[in-house]
Formats: sequence, structure tokens, C-alpha cells
Amino acid sequence: MSFIKNPKDVIAGLLLVATAAMFALLTADLPMGSAIRMGPGYFPLVLAGILGALGLLVLVTGLRYPDEGAPVRLAALPWRALILITLAVFVFGFGIRPLGLGPSIGLAVFISALASHRFHLITALTLTAVMVAFAWAVFIKGLGLPLPMLGPWLGGY
Repeated sequence: MSFIKNPKDVIAGLLLVATAAMFALLTADLPMGSAIRMGPGYFPLVLAGILGALGLLVLVTGLRYPDEGAPVRLAALPWRALILITLAVFVFGFGIRPLGLGPSIGLAVFISALASHRFHLITALTLTAVMVAFAWAVFIKGLGLPLPMLGPWLGGY
């Protein structure tokens, strides 16, 4: 009798722990600082620790509980949502400098909303406006980050 009850969870847990260990090793050269005066390596190390703990949780779950779900077929994957969410991340990443914070977040949120099978135009536009206002309030006003709301392509800077 095998002690591994769910091989998929065990492999996923091992991958998460390995990824966390890699990121922890990559931050070893950065100054950590303390919780009050965080250095550049503090936050990535904390995130690596959280990822490692979650990976251990998934690993232990795979060792203790058998897989009771139906196998996932490749055709059953939500391809539209996967592609649109990935596109939203790329649009934000490549659009932040030329477009600015407001339009890049707005486009990313709207494209992400398109990924839902319960998409409604009014809801998506409202969510987009709220997220742009929230990002402006938190990042520009609250934290004072030097991010322009409009980039050079839209007349900003």
C-alpha cells in the first residue's frame, strides 16, 4: 500500500516548495532589514515563506487524503478565461509606462472582467472605474509613488 494518496497534490506541493526555496535563495544576497524598516529582500522572503507553507500544506494533504474529484480533461479547461487573464497581465505590464497607471489598470481590469462567463458591460465599467480610483487613492495619494495617471502616449508626464 502506497503512502501517497493523491499524487497530483504531492507533485503540486513539491513544486510550490521548490519554487519558494528558489525565491528564498535568490533573496539571500539582499539586505533584509526588520519588520519596521524593511529592506529590499524582506517582502520577497516573506512571500517565499508563505508560498512554502502553502506548498507544505498541499503536500501533506496529498499524503493524507485521496483524490475524490473527477479527472480534468484538457478540453474542460476555461481557455477563454486563461487567455484573457494572461492578456490582462501583459497589457498592464507593457502599458504602465506609455499609457500611465489609470489606463493600464483600467484596461487590465476590463479585460479581466471579459474572462467571466457572467460578464455585464455596466458591471465591468463600474468595476474598472472603482479600481482606477482606488489605485489612484492608494498608490499616488496614499503612498506618494511617482506614477503618472496618464503616460506620454496620452499627453501625460
